[in-house]
Amino acid sequence: MLDEAIRERAKAEGRSLNQIAVEALAEGVGLGDEEIVRRDLSDIVGTWKREAAVEAALAFQDRVDESLWR
Repeated sequence: MLDEAIRERAKAEGRSLNQIAVEALAEGVGLGDEEIVRRDLSDIVGTWKREAAVEAALAFQDRVDESLWR
């Protein structure tokens, strides 16, 4: 997936795989030319409201089918 994305970007921009990979690494650690905007989601912390249907669906997903583990 990552390999494919790097190859597509290199081809689209007419640049080498190495150039694109180094640029992506630099961007990932905050050394790129563009400012990276990150969101910490602090504005929605604590706003989860429990709903019976959602809780039931989550509980169902947590069930273990014992017949698959024999």
